[in-house]
Amino acid sequence: MTIKVEVFSSPGCSKCAHAKAVLQRLVGEIGENAIQWREVNILEELDYAVGLGVLSTPAVAIDGELVFATLPSAGRLRTELEARLATTPQAAKT
Repeated sequence: MTIKVEVFSSPGCSKCAHAKAVLQRLVGEIGENAIQWREVNILEELDYAVGLGVLSTPAVAIDGELVFATLPSAGRLRTELEARLATTPQAAKT
C-alpha cells in the first residue's frame, strides 16, 4: 500500500518549488513504491484545493487530508510520512 501526497502550488511560487524539491528528495530516500505524489496547481484545481481547506501555497495533503497548511520543514514532512507509512496495513504485515 502507498500513501498519496499532494503538493498544492501556484505558478512562480519559489516556496512551492522548494516544497516539491524536498518532497522529491524524501520520496527518493523513503522509497518510490511507498509514496505516490503529485503537484496540484491551485489555479487549475481551485475547487478541489478550497474543498480541502487550502488557503495559501505551498500546502501538503496526505491521503486526501490537508496536513500542512504552510510549508513544513523537511524534518516535519519526513516524520509525518514515516509515521503514516508505519500505520498502513502493508507496513503492519512486515
